[in-house]
Amino acid sequence: MAVTLPISKTILSVADVEDKFQLFPCTAPTFFREWQDNLPELNEIEKAALDRLLVRFAAHRRRRRGILAEGAVDKLMISPLLDLVGFYEPEYEVRTEESVEFALESDEEVLRGRIDTLIVRDCFWILVIEVKRTIMASLAMPQALSYMCNLQHGIPSFGMITNGDEFIFLKAIAQPTPLYSASRSYSIFSLLAVKI
Repeated sequence: MAVTLPISKTILSVADVEDKFQLFPCTAPTFFREWQDNLPELNEIEKAALDRLLVRFAAHRRRRRGILAEGAVDKLMISPLLDLVGFYEPEYEVRTEESVEFALESDEEVLRGRIDTLIVRDCFWILVIEVKRTIMASLAMPQALSYMCNLQHGIPSFGMITNGDEFIFLKAIAQPTPLYSASRSYSIFSLLAVKI
C-alpha cells in the first residue's frame, strides 16, 4: 500500500525533485529564453501601476519589520501583478490552493500538495505560483518544481516563486528527459529602498 506524504515536508531540496520526479536541470542557453527575449516595453500606465505596487508593498513591509505573511504578499503583490498582465481575463482560469497528487511508482509513495496559485487556459497549466514567507525565495523552488511535474509532452510548464522581494521564474518541459531551468533572481529590494 502506498504511503501518502506532503510535498512541502518531503521535497525539501532540488536534489529531492530530481530523485523523485527524474526532472533534471538544463544548462543550454537556448532552453529558457522566454524571460529574456522579445519582452514588451512597459507603457506609462504600467510603469505607474508598478510604482504604486512598490510603494504600497514597501509601506506594509516596513510596518511588519520586513516580514510579511504569504497571504499578504499574495494580496499586495501577486494579485495586482496577475491583473496587470491580464491573467484575470475570461480566457484564463485562476485556481488557488489547488490540490495536486503524484503517485511515485518506484517508491510506492503518493505526494500531495497545494499550489498557491495556478493559472489555467484550455485545460493547460499556464503558470504555477508558489509564495513563501522566507528570507530567500529560492527555498520555494523544490516545492514549485514538484507541482510543475504535471508535464504534458512538448508543452512547457512555467512557474514563479517569490517572497515578495525576490522573484524567480521557472520552466519545465517533458522531452525524452524531463528538464527544468530557472531565471536569475529579480530583487525589488533596491527599488523598495528608493520608494520609501
